[in-house]
Amino acid sequence: MRTLAPVMAVITAAYVALGLSIPVIPLYVHEDLGFGPFAVGVVTGTQFAAALLTRVWGGAYCDAHGGKQGIVVGLACAIASGALSLASAATAGMPMLSVALLMAGRFLQGTAGSFIITGGMNWGLALLEGPHAGKVIAWIGMAMFASLAVGAPFGTALYASGSFLATAIASVIVPIAALAMVSMLRGGRPVSTAASGRVRDVAAAVLVPGLGSALSSVGYSSILAFGSLLFSERGWQPVWVGFSAYAGALILARIVFGRLPDRFGGAQMASISLFVLVAGLAILGLATDTVTAVFGAALTGVGYSLVYPGFGAEVVRSVPPERRGVAMGLYTACNDVAQGLTTPLLGYLAGQTSVSFVFVVSAGIALTALGPGLALMRRRT
Repeated sequence: MRTLAPVMAVITAAYVALGLSIPVIPLYVHEDLGFGPFAVGVVTGTQFAAALLTRVWGGAYCDAHGGKQGIVVGLACAIASGALSLASAATAGMPMLSVALLMAGRFLQGTAGSFIITGGMNWGLALLEGPHAGKVIAWIGMAMFASLAVGAPFGTALYASGSFLATAIASVIVPIAALAMVSMLRGGRPVSTAASGRVRDVAAAVLVPGLGSALSSVGYSSILAFGSLLFSERGWQPVWVGFSAYAGALILARIVFGRLPDRFGGAQMASISLFVLVAGLAILGLATDTVTAVFGAALTGVGYSLVYPGFGAEVVRSVPPERRGVAMGLYTACNDVAQGLTTPLLGYLAGQTSVSFVFVVSAGIALTALGPGLALMRRRT
């Protein structure tokens, strides 16, 4: 914890800026600009698409220049994204232009997230060598979700009191403050890539665990894109509480159970956690009151808490240290593919059926991740 604390603090500060808009963007697109659930899915999916396109680039950059410098690039993109959100708020009277500017901002936000989280993991893995890969991935991710949990209600409060413009202003100020914080910390030395293998070889190591992570991540993208819409549609207040319950439960579970992937095996813990994840999504989709919905969101967070670090630990153990940045970039890109493709489709499904049905479908998709988990377990026996 002492070793990772500075990196976790940086990730927390950086992701508060990203968390500000999570519950606000769907409401802004739907209620202020007048677009339907499909447009919400497209706007949200733009962020995932951008992350997909920049994961490998970000990973290679962090391998060559160090994780700290990767975070600096990500924060610069976050500041530019906030500026585009300001422009979108200023043109709200012209919905098509406003949503186009918002999508451009989401693209830069996805790029920012790609560099920031890959840089944080690269930095943490460089500081903690040895059998701690699962714990590093879990705790860096825990810092990310802690900041998202803080940013979500903060962004919602700004939106309620000052419209989307207030949230957009904060989304510029917060990453500037985080950038000042990063500048005061010493970064780890970059890892030489002189003896690294081909990207194709790294991709082969990532394929199976990446598929498992991708299928399970659909539940996360459902809560991200449609959680606030579900609560708003049902009149459950506050609308951000579902995501915050998800993030808070995930953080607590990682504090308590974060060492288990390193102790008992990443694939084993990911496979066990999948059943909890699926149950949480199903409960959220079938909920008829606020308490049940919050419980379902929290259970989803507990389930997902060890899925991503569990599969991620399998990736780190399969590649040389000098390719960890690229490997983690490719691994996270698998989630981006799944989220970028399924979020618009789930938005279309919500428009044809109901928002709640999205979570039931997501539960079914997440259950199929058990296949890659079992395949990895057989590979190790």
